[in-house]
Amino acid sequence: MNELRVDISKIYNYIGKEKIYGLKTKAEAANEALHKKTGKGNEFLGWINLQSSISEAEFNQIEETARKIQKEVDIVVVIGIGGSYLGTRAVVEATSDTFIHLKENTDLPYVIFAGQNIGEDYLSELIELLNQKRYAIVVISKSGTTTEPAIAFRILKTHLEKKVGEDKAKELIVAVTDKSKGALRKLASQKGYKTYVIPDDVGGRFSVLTPVGLVPLAIGGVDIRALVNGAVQMEQRCSGKSAFENNPSALYAAARYSLYQKGKKIEILANFDNKLHYLAEWWKQLYGESEGKEGLGIFPASVDLTADLHSMGQYIQEGERILFETVVSVAKPGYNLIIPTDKEDLDGLNFLAGKNIDSVNKMAELGTILAHIDGGVPNIHIEIPEINEYYLGQLLYFFEKACGISGYLLGVNPFNQPGVEAYKKNMFALLEKPGFEAETKNIKNRLK
Repeated sequence: MNELRVDISKIYNYIGKEKIYGLKTKAEAANEALHKKTGKGNEFLGWINLQSSISEAEFNQIEETARKIQKEVDIVVVIGIGGSYLGTRAVVEATSDTFIHLKENTDLPYVIFAGQNIGEDYLSELIELLNQKRYAIVVISKSGTTTEPAIAFRILKTHLEKKVGEDKAKELIVAVTDKSKGALRKLASQKGYKTYVIPDDVGGRFSVLTPVGLVPLAIGGVDIRALVNGAVQMEQRCSGKSAFENNPSALYAAARYSLYQKGKKIEILANFDNKLHYLAEWWKQLYGESEGKEGLGIFPASVDLTADLHSMGQYIQEGERILFETVVSVAKPGYNLIIPTDKEDLDGLNFLAGKNIDSVNKMAELGTILAHIDGGVPNIHIEIPEINEYYLGQLLYFFEKACGISGYLLGVNPFNQPGVEAYKKNMFALLEKPGFEAETKNIKNRLK
């Protein structure tokens, strides 16, 4: 079977191959530490072998929940933020018809997201839509008190209960939360919601292959078994016993760490397929939150090409040489749309007549890579055979495992996020939340 491939050869002119392969021992040790749980943050390594331990009974339970909800609703609103939302959205956007929301008579509910912002316009307009639609809610939160999703859930729960009644609403709300504690767990027990558990040893940004992602994805019609099977295959390729040269995650981690040591402080994840836009958003959280600490880390950015060649292309080509580029490429498109001949040829495109759109896109991709390399931008190339659940599962696990290895090479704990609390402390103080009186006084003095 075809599989994900990683090509780091185009950075050898910037970082000698011997330099990257010189990290073999360290990278293999980092990978082994992940599997043996001997490194920093080892209490959050449940994701390492998670996908290969999902039982048939667990799949059946999730799929049964999905079937029940699919029969009842037109829309499923997934409430979550960060890791409780980005992985799910990445897979939904990649596997769904781009314009499904404009098409009628679809068999599956349309997946909409909430709780990922505090935008009053967004929630107000969502409620206007939900007034006209049958909908269910999947709320995802370990604690149930994270501000953004908690606000959204309070508002939408109230709306749903008023619309269909409390008894019916409880059948249309699924909670993915802690096993035994937290506000959402307590509420779910009181109300009688169907619940799924977020494992204690899996952090949010590594949780897409837990019920955090699998439950809403199954409701949205994603083949979760194929997604998990792809991840299992990549887990095997990147096992703790895998040799460096055969481990794509280790190669990627070593390549980017080598570039970082040479002053490349920004990594741009580029794609040439719009369906991978949210894959890049998920990737940015994964690497930004895992590596950005102690004054260290590569800054993760992303571009959608060719569109962003007309906005960011100039900087990438000729700006300050502090960045490198990782291109995620798709070998085979899902369609075969042919460019027609035009009798007048006013646009001068008859030389492309008879070619499919993807062949033009592939040449744009290759031409861009060559131009950026010539412009001093090292390039790493990742290719998946096509966009489907199986290969997305490979890609998700590949990036997760590489992130763990990268963090250990960097010397940080890739599984905590202490800096995330800083804005929350200030926000609660400004909102005069009980218990933050001292912080409120301090901030008011600062703002005078």
